[in-house]
Amino acid sequence: MAEKVSGKAFDVKIFTRLMSFAKRYKLMFTIAATSTILLAIFSVLRPLIFIDVVDQYIVKKDQNQLLNYVLIMLGILIGEVLLQFLFIYFANWVGQHIIKDMRVKAFDRILSFKMSYFDTNSVGRLVTRVVSDIETIAAFFSNGVFTIVSDILKMLAVILVMFYKNWQLTLITLTVLPVLIYATKIFQVAIKATFQEVRNQVANLNGFVQERVTGMKIVQLFNREKIEYENFVGINDKHKKAHVKTVWYYSIFFPIAEILSSIGIGLIVWYGGKQIVSGMVVGPGAIFGFIMFAQMLFRPLRQIADKFNQLQMGIVSGERVFKVIDTESFISKEGTHKATQIYGDISFENVRFSYVENEEVLKGISFDVKKGQTVAIVGATGAGKSTIINLINRFYEIDSGTISVDGVAVNEYDLKSLRNEIAVVLQDVFLFSDTIYNNITLKNPDISMEEVQEAAKKIGIHDFIMSLPNDYHYNVKERGAMLSSGQRQLIAFLRAYVSKPSILILDEATSSVDSYAEQMIQYAIDTITEDRTSIVIAHRLATIKKADKIIVMDKGEIVEEGSHKELLKKKDGYYKNLYDKQFSLELAS
Repeated sequence: MAEKVSGKAFDVKIFTRLMSFAKRYKLMFTIAATSTILLAIFSVLRPLIFIDVVDQYIVKKDQNQLLNYVLIMLGILIGEVLLQFLFIYFANWVGQHIIKDMRVKAFDRILSFKMSYFDTNSVGRLVTRVVSDIETIAAFFSNGVFTIVSDILKMLAVILVMFYKNWQLTLITLTVLPVLIYATKIFQVAIKATFQEVRNQVANLNGFVQERVTGMKIVQLFNREKIEYENFVGINDKHKKAHVKTVWYYSIFFPIAEILSSIGIGLIVWYGGKQIVSGMVVGPGAIFGFIMFAQMLFRPLRQIADKFNQLQMGIVSGERVFKVIDTESFISKEGTHKATQIYGDISFENVRFSYVENEEVLKGISFDVKKGQTVAIVGATGAGKSTIINLINRFYEIDSGTISVDGVAVNEYDLKSLRNEIAVVLQDVFLFSDTIYNNITLKNPDISMEEVQEAAKKIGIHDFIMSLPNDYHYNVKERGAMLSSGQRQLIAFLRAYVSKPSILILDEATSSVDSYAEQMIQYAIDTITEDRTSIVIAHRLATIKKADKIIVMDKGEIVEEGSHKELLKKKDGYYKNLYDKQFSLELAS
């Protein structure tokens, strides 16, 4: 997932696209926007009143009017507090609802990706996109857009009122503004690249930690703890350096901004005091008021750079999330044919396929499976056996040729309806951190507990499940860690069976289980493959003797085809040599 900085301090296209998500929440967005405008108006009222209070009532010692103005200022302050509440609440409300919508859209897109996308993209990076990157977009709205608009409106209001009150003091105050604006612009451009690097390092860190935690057993079995620790230290150090770079820019910009602000206030005191000493119209209230105005002008400008960073971080994160949303790596689901009642005939006609371009895994294979047949596919590792089942389910698109079910090409079927008719038991069983019942039904409301129990009894694993604490409600934890490999395989087998498939595919389903579990699965195979099209990919040839047909593959091609007995009759045949070798090894053990 290569990512590059756009090179812009502000990307209008990404900004516009992020803002388009606010259309669903017009009312709340309007409340937040209105409160920002009113806050700008209310913010300049206090200094204005303060000028009059000092010059008209404090200097002249008018206590009655002084009390009235204090009450007015109190009312303005209460109004500001209420507006601040509306602004903070609704700005964050809009932000949280938008990231909820974006997460749903991004995750929905991920669910439709081809398996080839996951083959070449880090899971940790995808997690970063859906979780932390989108969380950053929430700050884009709450601390970015709305806050920047509010600050800009306040600054404009302040400048207008300052010119209205005294244009000479205003010009004196604004003399440092061009330098501050220039410094802010340089800071914004420089900081974007560092924020992009920070997000990249966060993704690298997430991906590394997730992979090592998932594969902790391998790490410890092969004494890789020290090596992985050193790798982690290196990645974490890059993450630290990326953050330190942002701190470096902050540590330069904010002292400069603070000095310039102080110079501006000093000029107000100098020039205003000079006018008072010279007997000109400026009163002490104007000086106090302009100091307040200057603080209201310079403080947002100092902070606006930081808020703009929030905006930029949101845009950087938005750019990365939109790359996921815009990815075209998906299988088209819009087939015209609904697989409502699959008969079970499968046909491969000169099918060619490659995971990597120009490196064919299947080299023009052709075979037929008739309804109700059990067909076994055997061959050495890398021969292309598992690829076949991936193509039947349309996890990948073929390079050329045709794969058809009941005479209809698989790409003409509605994808969901096709996969509903096919059940697969993989060698590497994945169980969710949930109950056995939910792992079997995958929370399909159409499959009842009674159906699950009846199916378990039929294939002979009900007693095993009932022996567990809480039986069908036993939580198997992450990836089924509380069960043995054989038990996980049995659960996966039952999961396939209760879905009542028209086509059953077993991918090395007995290769990683003990002899007792293998006997249970073999019994179940004999039971549920009756009158059902079944494809069995097997490593242990003893388990496929009863198959109607055995397809032997080597290096992406079909080299032999026939029943177990027919293939054993072939002198120096590939299958016979494979069988004899495996049988002799079993005898030796």
